[in-house]
Amino acid sequence: MEHALSPATLSELRRPRPYPAVSVLTPTHRREPDNAQDPVRLRNVVAEAKKQIESDPAVTRQRRAELVQQLDLALAEVDLAHAEDGLAIFAAPGEHQVWSLARRVPERVVLSDTFLTRNLVAAQSSERPFWVLSVSADRVTLWNGGGDRVTEERTDDFPLTRSLEDPDAERQERVGDLASTFRAERTRNFLREADTAMSAVLREQGRPLYVTGDTAALSLLDEVGTVTKDAWHLQHGGLAHGTPEAVWQAVRPLVGAEERRNADAVARELESARGRKEFAAGVDELWQNASQGRVRLLAVEENYRETVRDGGEHLVPADSGDLDAREDIVDEIVEQCLETGAEVRFVPDGSLGDAKGIAGVLRY
Repeated sequence: MEHALSPATLSELRRPRPYPAVSVLTPTHRREPDNAQDPVRLRNVVAEAKKQIESDPAVTRQRRAELVQQLDLALAEVDLAHAEDGLAIFAAPGEHQVWSLARRVPERVVLSDTFLTRNLVAAQSSERPFWVLSVSADRVTLWNGGGDRVTEERTDDFPLTRSLEDPDAERQERVGDLASTFRAERTRNFLREADTAMSAVLREQGRPLYVTGDTAALSLLDEVGTVTKDAWHLQHGGLAHGTPEAVWQAVRPLVGAEERRNADAVARELESARGRKEFAAGVDELWQNASQGRVRLLAVEENYRETVRDGGEHLVPADSGDLDAREDIVDEIVEQCLETGAEVRFVPDGSLGDAKGIAGVLRY
């Protein structure tokens, strides 16, 4: 199952496809006893997707067979033992994808000429993604972080590895005598290469960056490069060869502290916007401003949900399951704001007070 949504992947998912591109969404659960319902619910929603395909007169017999085959292949890839809060299945002739989401989604089936991506975008944003660069004399590893986990990012450039030719270098590293290793020109070039590679990653996907390594490694990386000077530094050796869990536990306190600082900064900015008459709150007001590209900063409480329907000039509350209900209006607002260049911040539940779950700072 997929987790990390890069700009290139999102662009590919949004590419128009011959009708129908099938999107299947269903909520899932991380723990017992709630997760006992997930297998049945998943089978039922996939069965509903097949039913809609079969009953759609615009879908040819051959295409129906291809789509059913792709849905079955996707279903076989689902690993509910490692489920998060939601699941998205995308299927089209010749392709399928399964996405695990750390954000709850409404149960739905959509047949269109593109895949339904707004829930993926909102889930990715709510995870507050970050990078971890772990540095040692012979290996530099890049970790993709978000939510409550990190995974190793394997690209054309990462991990970077090299051989330590000095037969005594490994012994020196084990006992902590790294001075000679990190004075060597080959090591300087190695870390300079890592800096260049990390610069390319940040140009493609700008995120907070945490850098881990021994004191000597961090010092040399700062000396020969530029990209890590504004990053958070953690003096913790061994993580370039470590496990995802070890990396997560090491950076977790730093990530938590930064999230608290961000939440405080958002609260101050919203309060300031009230005084300037640039404040908006509630899904109706935010949806209208987001549609006009007026939102500069959007703040959303982590578990805030609202089901609405279009009442003409305004959105009005609706019940889940109503024929014309928009059950993921919050995710729609998040995606629209990101599309128009707004900054989106997810904050702890209750942080927004009388704003009732969602608030924003307007551009004008």
